[in-house]
Amino acid sequence: QVQLVESGGGLVQAGGSLRLSCAASGATFSSYTMGWFRQAPGKEREFVGAISRHGIITNYADSVKGRFTISRDNAKDTVYLQMNSLKPEDTAVYYCARTTGGTAAKLYDYDYWGPGTQVTVSA
Repeated sequence: QVQLVESGGGLVQAGGSLRLSCAASGATFSSYTMGWFRQAPGKEREFVGAISRHGIITNYADSVKGRFTISRDNAKDTVYLQMNSLKPEDTAVYYCARTTGGTAAKLYDYDYWGPGTQVTVSA
């Protein structure tokens, strides 16, 4: 039974920071690239970033590059998304997911997803 659970979402003012966590269980965490995605109301789910199995390679969407940082702690089976300089357009439900592919894997290559955590950025 694979389970991914996001936490750390909430309400933050524009320009502020938030740190999301994704705790994994039921699988060998270090065997998978982990990705973060987000979905705003009425919008398609979009790629935020991904981190390779051992944390050496990261990949970010242009919209968050320089503001968001993905990291992972395989000893804790946890991946993080540090979000700085938040903007109202960052408001979305944020999801973590796993893939056997690399950091350029497509949305459909992610086979397990967490339930998501809401991030709301006020102006």
